[in-house]
Amino acid sequence: MSLWIGLIGAGGIAREHLSAWRSLGVEVSVFSHAGAAGLIAELGGTEVATLSELLGCADVVDIATPTPTHGDLALAALHAGLPVVCEKPLARTAAEAERVIEAFEAADLPLYPGHVVRYFSEYAAARAAVSAGAIGEVAVQRFTRTGSAPTAAWFHDDAQSGGIVLDQCLHDLDFARWTAGEVATAYAQESMAGGVRSVQVLLAHRSGALSNVCGTWARPGTRFRTTFDIAGTGGVLTHDSAEHPLLQTDFGDQPVAGTGRGLLPAMAYESPFQTELGEFLAALRGGPLPRVGARDGLAAIRIAEAAQCSLVSGQAEPVAGTEVAR
Repeated sequence: MSLWIGLIGAGGIAREHLSAWRSLGVEVSVFSHAGAAGLIAELGGTEVATLSELLGCADVVDIATPTPTHGDLALAALHAGLPVVCEKPLARTAAEAERVIEAFEAADLPLYPGHVVRYFSEYAAARAAVSAGAIGEVAVQRFTRTGSAPTAAWFHDDAQSGGIVLDQCLHDLDFARWTAGEVATAYAQESMAGGVRSVQVLLAHRSGALSNVCGTWARPGTRFRTTFDIAGTGGVLTHDSAEHPLLQTDFGDQPVAGTGRGLLPAMAYESPFQTELGEFLAALRGGPLPRVGARDGLAAIRIAEAAQCSLVSGQAEPVAGTEVAR
């Protein structure tokens, strides 16, 4: 089944999405208030002049715009009878995300949030190892994500972006929940000094596991880096993007060298955006459900909001419960 994608936006994420859609062999129309012509000249596609024109020609809408526009654009697509792929976060607030999800569920239309970290090879391999019981029960996790602070002004207006917690840390808050289960409480501390904004979030999972998520918006030119350590009752999974592109496994007193257990087999480095959008595309064509659903997107926002409340209260804050759509 041939599907025509209507992409809204022309920034960095829109560029990644357009490149991925083109690699998947689908036609794309692009609408943006600025930058669409240059993006299309580079990667291909067709520019449309208005949102109405895009909604009239697309089979699927892909929202890759600033956070505060996500909810309204998703509902505009819904009213046109179109399924939606929406870059994370699904909406600016959990309340808005819930309204959007309920509307899509009532209309029986697909709504897929773009939580692309679930599609990075190292993270997907870690989740598979956890699910297979390779390290026993997850006990403690630590995730870090560091890079240059975004340059667009709206990112630094927390009323629009949700700040570093909702924008940057959401990736790892979602992944922590994916590997260790539902989150009961979140406790957060933030520092802003010398042009560096950093936040630490401690999650207490209902399983008894603990997760520490650290996000940093640093000075211009800072090398992007992500790490994780996932410790279970039978081993530890570690990854550091600055040191090695593959997942490393430590089974404690069990020898690693020569056993084939120290490093997972080499993984093909297809763009994670292509993997993500390819999975969404397959689902839209009648294939299996993607590994992330709209209510996963809502759960991640609820965790972020609990962390934001903790920054104000100075105490651990409860996370509203969410049923997982699978």
